[in-house]
Amino acid sequence: MSELDRLRHAMRVTERPGATLDLAAVMRDGRRLRTRRRVAGAGAATLATGLVAAVVAVVAGALPGDPRTIERPPPVAVAPMPPAGVTPTPLGTPGRTPATTAGRTEPPPSPLGQVIDSGIRHGTDQRVYYVVQVSVPGQPRVKIGLVAGRRAPHGTLTTDLLVNDVEGSDRSPGFHQIGYDSGGSPAPVPTFGYFVGPAQRIIGTVNGRQVAARLARWSADKQVVIFWFDPADLAPGDRLDGIVARDGSNRRL
Repeated sequence: MSELDRLRHAMRVTERPGATLDLAAVMRDGRRLRTRRRVAGAGAATLATGLVAAVVAVVAGALPGDPRTIERPPPVAVAPMPPAGVTPTPLGTPGRTPATTAGRTEPPPSPLGQVIDSGIRHGTDQRVYYVVQVSVPGQPRVKIGLVAGRRAPHGTLTTDLLVNDVEGSDRSPGFHQIGYDSGGSPAPVPTFGYFVGPAQRIIGTVNGRQVAARLARWSADKQVVIFWFDPADLAPGDRLDGIVARDGSNRRL
């Protein structure tokens, strides 16, 4: 007999004549029945929770290929962008200063005017100087540069060193950029440069010693005086302590 049946039996006893009601038994059976219902309810809730957890576990652990499987996309590497206004430089591109360029491998620039033979020889090659066209960004009045190069017996020109102004005007009176041997040429480059004005003599000073330069005028503009120092008087690469130009009356320009 179940607990519920026993409780009903105890209640029906009171309906029979002469029956006595055992209140203690009724209360005891009622409490036992309520307790079992609460235990059963808690068990059902626990079972429901277990089922939900099982369903979640199945979805989270779905096999590859299951339509419920969610895969995270692989991380994407984002290359950093260069700062605004900066153009990336390809690897392996040699840097150049705006004033000098040594050891050019591209075809040499075409001379403007006549090529000047310095009288210096490197094997069968002549040491020569010539003016070329240049372009300096933001400097519209800088249009020419001076090259120290070599001329082969068959006439091919090789550029060893190019100097030019980087600001102002390339025809302003006075001295302009002076080229020194940079060590990048297979043939030593004598110190050279140009002066704008009526110079008849150009004298350099090094270690307290005065050294006279050799001169030639540019065929396209006689005011441009090209000068260079004989390597026997001034070793290529040695820096001058000072330099002056004088006119035909020996006045300093």
